[in-house]
Amino acid sequence: MEIIPAIDIMGGKVVRLRKGDPNTSINYDLFGTPLQTARKWIREGAKTIHIIDLDAAVGRGDNSRVITSLIRHVNIPIQVGGGIRSREKAESLLKSGIERVIVATLAFKQIKILKKLLTIYGNDRIMIALDYIDGKVMIKGWTSDTGLTLEDAIQTFINFGVKLFLLTAISKDGLLTGPDYVTLQNEVKNNTVDIFAAGGISNIYDLIRLKKIGLRGAIIGKALYEEKFTLKEAIKVVED
Repeated sequence: MEIIPAIDIMGGKVVRLRKGDPNTSINYDLFGTPLQTARKWIREGAKTIHIIDLDAAVGRGDNSRVITSLIRHVNIPIQVGGGIRSREKAESLLKSGIERVIVATLAFKQIKILKKLLTIYGNDRIMIALDYIDGKVMIKGWTSDTGLTLEDAIQTFINFGVKLFLLTAISKDGLLTGPDYVTLQNEVKNNTVDIFAAGGISNIYDLIRLKKIGLRGAIIGKALYEEKFTLKEAIKVVED
């Protein structure tokens, strides 16, 4: 299981939210700029960096300049999400050198574009973000209900050729209360695709349990910023 540190950006700064609410943002200036933070995670052993543009996700601007700088100066794979709702933006990022784009709203609202991206760039470079609460998948910065259950959404996108999924339990995100083990275990058991998980990871034991479930990767945010454990410790425990 791959351990991937998250860098959420709002107003050019590294922040974390609670349940995706922009009004709950906490700045982590202690870690420096997004680029300085990325370099810290690389020094601690990160093989991939997970970048989310929160301003773009909620439709109040973007952090494209900051992300462009990260792409230019970071020498490990980067996956980027948040507000990628057009073919032009997705292709611009993919052509800039990032490893993959993470899409949600685009996947649900513009199926033809999703299929075109999968055809042109391959299913290793397109990740579908399925952010869910009470079993329902949400889009548009977690403000709009798709009307689909998590299982239905996964099956729909599998049929389109998608193989990378990021599952985020909205009710757990930013709370350090533990992942949604039951849902994750069910989805890994019932599907042959690669599933990554985010939301709620709070300690090393969470990572051990997630590894046993069989996830492809775990995205870690607040636990690292609140220093519940180090990235080095996280990587070591899943490698042992």
